[in-house]
Amino acid sequence: MEGLIVIGVLALFALFLAAMTVKIIPQAKGGRRRAPRPLPAHARPGLAIVIPFVDRVKPLIDLREQVVSFRPQSVITKDNVTVNIDTVLYFTITEPRSVTYEVANPLQAIEQLTATTLRNVIGSLTLEEALTSRDQINAQLRIVLDEATGKWGSASTASS
Repeated sequence: MEGLIVIGVLALFALFLAAMTVKIIPQAKGGRRRAPRPLPAHARPGLAIVIPFVDRVKPLIDLREQVVSFRPQSVITKDNVTVNIDTVLYFTITEPRSVTYEVANPLQAIEQLTATTLRNVIGSLTLEEALTSRDQINAQLRIVLDEATGKWGSASTASS
């Protein structure tokens, strides 16, 4: 009888270990597997095998394209006219590791970079040029945002 109890307890422990070993990462999510060894691995969608009590899967990050609308920005054009510009930002997390470790608050960093770049781009144009060259402004924003946010693990597209 005691042997049966021991076998039952061992079976429950083995089942518990198996449940802790296999993690299911939902589609369109990604994360970072933390481990006390060098170069922890990515947690990609699907089944992830982790070492129980050693590895941990950090909170999952949404890998789908996200849309954020920022409050209107006051910008001064080349001919000293103040205009308010609405900005909509589309971004996708491309590298969960980088977005976790390279920048503290990715959304705030992208917003500040977008506002600064938008002021620089619009500041070099007259009001008439700013009103008629939306595609040019978006292209310049995209170049600067892609260059800066690439190291943060995201790809951005702004629309003004």
